[in-house]
This record gives sequence, structure tokens and C-alpha cells, in this order.
Amino acid sequence: MFSQFGAKPNRKDLDEYSRSKNWDGNKFVNLEETGMNIGFRDIPKLLYKQFFEKKSREPESDIIFRAIDFEKFLEPSKSAKFIWYGHSALLVRINDLTIFIDPMLGPNAAPISPFPVKRFTPNTLELIDQLPAIDLVLISHDHYDHLDLESIQRLQIKTKEFRVALGVKRHLLKWGIPESKIEEIDWWQNFEINNLKITFTPSRHFSGRGLNDRAKSLWGGWVLKNAEENIWFSGDGGYGSHFKEIGDRLGPFDIGFMECGQYNEKWHQIHMFPEESIKAAKEANAQKVMPVHWGAFALAQHPWKEPVELFIKQAMDRHLPVSIPEPGEIFKIEDQFISNWWEKYN
Repeated sequence: MFSQFGAKPNRKDLDEYSRSKNWDGNKFVNLEETGMNIGFRDIPKLLYKQFFEKKSREPESDIIFRAIDFEKFLEPSKSAKFIWYGHSALLVRINDLTIFIDPMLGPNAAPISPFPVKRFTPNTLELIDQLPAIDLVLISHDHYDHLDLESIQRLQIKTKEFRVALGVKRHLLKWGIPESKIEEIDWWQNFEINNLKITFTPSRHFSGRGLNDRAKSLWGGWVLKNAEENIWFSGDGGYGSHFKEIGDRLGPFDIGFMECGQYNEKWHQIHMFPEESIKAAKEANAQKVMPVHWGAFALAQHPWKEPVELFIKQAMDRHLPVSIPEPGEIFKIEDQFISNWWEKYN
């Protein structure tokens, strides 16, 4: 169990973090003041609802993935291809590269808790064995629903390189990933691979896997840009002024994969409500949107279908095209569909 926590930063790590302008001498900080409105009296009620009041918060039957045709996925294409695995796990094929963003395919989003937060889809770790070789894994931050011990260990033999938010490297090292395969990246830094430019962008969130490592690693999103397409993965976080700056500096985007789900008034500043997801996408100049961070775990008290339904309504009200693929479905930016696949599940 203790391996799940990852690693605490050592003196060398802290010296490295101190070179970042996003480090205040003790921790990484957001671009604007950010917190959670959870008092001591709120905790028992929140925990009870989280672990015992599950009706409508998760589907009554398991969500089943489509069978994936990886030969089709790997075929040469001028357009990027995507496969969504629920929550924020997104497989991308672009510039002859296979890239996996936040490849959390574990069965439990709360592995250190006495009460599990079970995935809506069973046996997802086995899906890793079916994957083709992975050129690059991108990790947005170190929370359990984005960075999973078993997923990383299974991916190790398939993955050539890991690029991770500043501070996340120490966890991967503890879990047996060779240091030569890991690079950390700060906000606004970028690198190129196969004529694909990848930039780490700010978000308004936090990090930590234990009691003593809060904000000891960074959090953010990713932009993938080639000669034809510009793709933005927002990462976790609340609404803020950084969205306009991302759009001004790196947009417009052909598609934005927008965080949408696991929201609550008590942690409003670290997770967006659906209307804010659409507002953020518009400010960042995304031409099309897809909601992520939903459809796999019940980490908040809202019904599990609510994020996608409100997201679609808000997008249509603001004349923003939406794509909602089924988990396991191969899709491209230009594909036009909202399959309402979630309606098959109660």
C-alpha cells in the first residue's frame, strides 16, 4: 500500500523546484488565490455521501468498452486520431506517434482509502496489454485519478518516454521507471518530437498523494501542435484568467478536451462546472470541445450523467460544436457525432 503514495521530495528535488517561478519557497502555487471551502464539520457528511449514497452517482451496470481496432488506429493519417478510455485517459495518434495522456486505467481512484472509488468499467488494466507501443506518456499531475501505480508499471515495457509535470518524476522513479525515460516540464515550457510541438500549460488546481506532499508537484494541461492541427487538453482545474492567456499565446485550437465533472460548490475553485468548461473553451478559442474527467468514477456528489448532459446544453447554447465518442471508439477532430451512448446505462 505504501508504494501507492509515491515518493516524498528530497533535498535535491526541492532545489530543482526552487528554480521554478511557480514555487514560493515551500510549495507550487496557482496564478491566483485558490482554495477549498471544506470545514471540519463538512467532512463526515461528505465522506458518508461519497461512500454510501451512490444511487444515480454511478451506473447500475458496468460500462463496456468497444473492441478497439488498433490496426485502424495506427494507419497513416493526416488527421490526429483519438481513443478515450473514460475520465481523463486519452490515447492520441499524431505525427506517427502514439501518445497516452493521463493513462489511469486502474480499478480504484482511492487506493489508499478504506472504501474504494471503483471504476465504472471492469478489468481496464488488462486493456494496457492490448495497447501498441507507446512513444510518449504525458502526466498532467499526480492525483490518484490521473496517476496510477499499476497502470504505470504495466505501461513501462511499452513506453519509450515519459514527460511529466514538474515534481512527478520522483513517483515514477520509486515505481521503477528508469530515470533516462523521464523528463519533467514547467508551465509554458515546450519540446518537439517528430515535428510535433508539445507545451505544458497552467491550470488552477493542486497536487499531492499523501498528507505531507500537498502542492509539492505541479499541475497543468497539454497543447499538441503540428502543421495541420492544434489540440488542447485542459487538465484539471477551476475557472480562471489563465484560459484567455492560453488562447492568446497558443490558440486557436481545433479541439479542446475540457475538464468537466467531479465538481462541487465546496471545491469550486479547483474543478469547473459544465458552464464554466464551455466558457473556458470559448475564452481559449477552442473551435470544438469534448468533455473529459467524467464517465469513469464517482468522485463528487452529482449524478454521473449530469456533466455530459449540461456540457452539451451549454455548448449548444453558445454555438460550440461538441464531439462525444463512446469509450473505446476511434475518432478524429472532424468527426461529427453525439452518440448519447450513456443513455444505455441507468
